[in-house]
Parts: sequence; structure tokens; C-alpha cells
Amino acid sequence: MNRRFLRPAIFLLAFSLGVPPSQFSSASQPDVLLASMQRELQRATAALAKASPAPYYISYTAADINATVIFGISGSIAVSNNVQRRQADVIMRVGSPALDNTHSKSRASGIMSSTLPLTDNPDAIGRVLWQLTDREYEQASAAFLKVKTNTAVQSEEEDKSPDFSQESSENHINDSQAKVSMNQKAWEDRIRKVSGAFLKYPEVYSSVVYLQVSATRSYLATSEGTALVHPSEISRLVIQGETRADDGMELLRVETFQAATPGQLPSDAELGAKVDRIASDLKALKNAPAAEPYAGPAMLSGRASAVFFHEVLGHRLEGHRQKDQSEGQTFTKKVNQRVLPEFLSVTDDPTLKELNGIGLAGTYDFDDEGVPAERVVAVENGVLKNFLMSRMPITNFSHSNGHGRRQPGLMPTGRQGNLVVTSTKSVSDSELRAKFVEEIKKQGKPYGLYFEDIQGGFTLTQRALPQAFQVIPVMVWRVYADGRADELVRGVDIVGTPLLSLNNIILTGDKLQVFNGVCGAESGQVPVSAAAPAMLFSEIEVQKKNKGTDRPPLMPPPGADQNAAPLTERAAVKAPSKAEGKAKP
Repeated sequence: MNRRFLRPAIFLLAFSLGVPPSQFSSASQPDVLLASMQRELQRATAALAKASPAPYYISYTAADINATVIFGISGSIAVSNNVQRRQADVIMRVGSPALDNTHSKSRASGIMSSTLPLTDNPDAIGRVLWQLTDREYEQASAAFLKVKTNTAVQSEEEDKSPDFSQESSENHINDSQAKVSMNQKAWEDRIRKVSGAFLKYPEVYSSVVYLQVSATRSYLATSEGTALVHPSEISRLVIQGETRADDGMELLRVETFQAATPGQLPSDAELGAKVDRIASDLKALKNAPAAEPYAGPAMLSGRASAVFFHEVLGHRLEGHRQKDQSEGQTFTKKVNQRVLPEFLSVTDDPTLKELNGIGLAGTYDFDDEGVPAERVVAVENGVLKNFLMSRMPITNFSHSNGHGRRQPGLMPTGRQGNLVVTSTKSVSDSELRAKFVEEIKKQGKPYGLYFEDIQGGFTLTQRALPQAFQVIPVMVWRVYADGRADELVRGVDIVGTPLLSLNNIILTGDKLQVFNGVCGAESGQVPVSAAAPAMLFSEIEVQKKNKGTDRPPLMPPPGADQNAAPLTERAAVKAPSKAEGKAKP
């Protein structure tokens, strides 16, 4: 299955179309909703205890959503909506922690979802939860009987760990009220201005500027006694531009900004500068030569390295992949063995709120199973130490470490939060550049590739498929050994397999860079961050990027200022200097 690390644009667009991300909510009277959930949960637990088979665990969750979404295109507002929605999930486990209805391929039988009334009417809320609970019990009990039958007739599983771990209950009620606080009209005017700046660039065929401001109130109540209420607020603004090369290749550039409130987002001048930068990059890419397949020395910026580690290593550290027999289980039996060069360490820390002044998207206090978030040292000095655990135990790892995550409507699994790669073998960017050129000469290559910025990536983890990954760069430069100016190229993707590629790293830079985005996998789309220094590889392989066949438009776009001064051609800059300039996502 593909595990995608998506550019932030996709996440925001999904929400605006009504797909509710798990961390967005707002409420006016949270005590009424929580009290209604707890009352119906107690009633259901008592009633179903007499059933056969009986559930041993029930949880109710609710996401109370209040958000404003504004889309601007070419100086006009295409969408300006206020969204309010409540969604409830009932999760139920029938049987026992050792074996229940969610075992193996029956995991989806553990959840039933529906919308809740927007008003704080206890009777209306209780009626929906009652209906969901009844339907979920029918689904879970039938699945448990099938699980028991399959267990009796199928071959013995290698990992005999229980299906659910025992964890302490948590009680944390935050009474503060999250709310969408913004001047919608003023922001519409700002987005008109920023999106309209693209009109002077005829090379940019399509563009969008959009803002999402969300207030959050998330609820969890379980039959174990956990009660959590957590408010939060977040604002994200994305600027996106696209063009097409003469050979039909589609080219995309995205800049994203994240803050707690709209007032903390960049000024109009900063946003205008980003529009100019996107347009300049797209024009340069449109005119750049298409690259050819290559294998040889390469350098990745910190942002590119962050996504590389998210895809190549991070997904293979997620706990449930070590138990699922359909998974490749690349690192399952490598605990206390070296999996990376000894100068690299990897942690995942959802409690980390910012890094180098940049807010991190993968931050949370409690995971979606009610377990407190923990900093996990996954790899220490190159040696594998731990996995990212939900409440699904695996051999030698019997408890959650606060990484059970999901989007509403899906069962939680072990997922990444804020993945951070650190190095004890680092040099300045200028020294890293020099070592890069030295490596190119040592291997007798005419050039190496520098990957400055990326769009995202994906990886394959199931054993029925090649254990491969693909990272999708957008700004790639040929760095020549003979001292010629760096040359921008387009149309390549980084490919490879994890065990070989991870051990081709020979040196790193000394500055961490952050990539914020959204990752999609079995438990849906969750916000994540990854941070890493620039890295020098002895070998990276690239393949040609898939491209379309449509030619560029025959006519110039209407509204373009044909008399505007041409864009300043981007001068070739030494790669490390570029990396320094990309610290902000």
C-alpha cells in the first residue's frame, strides 16, 4: 500500500470539501456534549455486558468543527465558507484483549461513524450515539465470530501478541473555548490582492491562494474511564502555482504557512514575495532541460532529507507494520542492530511544538486512543531501539507510546508525529558543498544532483510489492565537477529501496530544516512534520518523472500584463546557499 506524504495543499483542499481532519473542533458548551457521551456510554456498557459475546471496550469520540475557508483565484474569491459540523465515532472491541473482533484483517469492524446534532441537545445526541452503538455491536460481534473461526483453521501467526494493550485511564478536561477569530472580509481582500499578483505572470497557467482558519474541540470518553476534551486553533495559508513545459510536463510550486492564529501569518509584502518566487521558479522550470535517469553522488537539502526519512524510514518504524503478515517488515527483527550510519539518530516527538522558530504540524498532547504523547528514540547512533506504538502490541513492545493516530471514521494505528533526524557528523553548508564536489570527482562523474525542494513522496511497505520508495522533488540542480554554474533541471523522481539507500549517507549539514505536511495511510490523513539537516549521499538513483502529453496553451491568458518587465532570470547559486535560504516551509 502507498503511504503518502502529501503537500499541505491537498490536506487543506480535502477539508474544504468536507473531509474533517481529526484535530479541528470548536464548541460553545462542551460540558453538555461530554456529559451526553458519558451518560450514553455508561448505559451501553451496562446493557451490553449481558450480551454474548460481550464487548470489553467501548469508546465514544466527537469532533466539533468550526472553520472558515477562503479560496482566491486570479484576484477573485472563488470560495468563502464557514463550516460547522460534529462527527461521532463509536469504537468497540468484542472478545478479550488477547483476541477480539479487530484482529488482523478485521480491523475495520471496530468502528461506526455518523454526524451529531450541532445543538447541545442531550436527547438528540444520546439518540445518535445509541443508534451507532447498536449498529457497531452487530458489526463487531459478527466479525468476532469470524475471527475465531479463521484463527482455528488458518496457520499459526508468527507474532502472538494481544490485539489491545492495557493502558492507564486519563482525565483531562480543558475548559477553554477555541473559536475562529478573524475578520473574514479583510482576509478576502488580502487574498484577492495576493492571488491577483499572479496575473502579471503569463507563464503561470493556474494558481490558487487559500486560507483555512479552524477552531478545535475534540472529545474522547471510554469504558475504561478516560475522559479527554482538548481545544485548539490553527491557521494555514497556501500559495500554489502551476505551469506546463513545451513537452507536456506539468510543473507545480507550493508555499505553505502555518500559525496558531491568522494574525501570526506573514504580511502582504511577504506573501507577495512568495508569489514572485513561485512565478520565477515556474518560469525557470518551464525552460529547464528534462533530466535523464541517473545514479551517483547527490545532496539533499534539509527539507528534502526530512521527507526522505519520513518515507524511507518513518513508515517502517510504525508499530503495526511489524505485526501485519502482509507487510514487508523491513526492520521488525533488527532491534538493537545498526540500520543507519552510526552518526545518525532519529526521534519522533509529538510534544515538540516548534523547531527553529517554525511551528510543527505533528504536535499533540494525547493521541487518538487517549494515551499521552511521548518522545520516542527510534534510532540511536544508528542502532534501532523502538517503534512508534499505538495500543496494538507487538513482540517485545507491549504498550503504547502515544502514537495511535487517525482521522475520524477510521481505526487508529501507530503513526508518525514530529520525526527529527540529528547527526554527530556534520559540517557547515559550504563544507558540505565542497565534500559533494569532491565525491563527484572521486567517482568520475561529470556532475551530481542537488535536490533543493520537494513536493512530497510515497513508499510501498507490503511484501507483495517491491519494498521501494519515491520522493518527488521539484527544484533539482546539476552540480558540475569542473566548476561550471549549477544547472536547473526538471522531471526526475528519487527512487530506491530502504536498506541500501539509508546507508549511502556519508555526511550531513549542521542546520535542521522543517517540512510540514499531511500523511495518508490506513488510518487516514494526519498532520505530520519531519526535520533533518542537509545530507550528502554517495549514491542516489533517479528516474524520469511521469508527464502528460497536453501542450501549453496556444493563447496567452487573459488579464496578463503583457507589457510587464520580464521576470529576472534566476542566477545559478551554489547549492548550500540555496539550502540556507529555504529554512521556512
